[in-house]
Amino acid sequence: MPNIKPVSDLRNYNEVLRDVSEGSPVFLTKNGRGCCVLIDIAEYEKLKATLWLTNELAKGRKAGREQGYIPLEEVEARLGITG
Repeated sequence: MPNIKPVSDLRNYNEVLRDVSEGSPVFLTKNGRGCCVLIDIAEYEKLKATLWLTNELAKGRKAGREQGYIPLEEVEARLGITG
């Protein structure tokens, strides 16, 4: 169940921060609408890494469509991998 609190609860931010843990964000609302999410720093770093990887994979797919793909044998040769 999501942990939802009004942003006014930040007056006692230590209590709000105590509820934040990896995999358990705290959603803050203002005037009954979502405005912010507090997440654990490890979860934030994972999200950043996931976004970066997703972006890099999208670039690779785009380059493959536009410039053509490299055969696996050529990739292995460039990396010095012997099969």
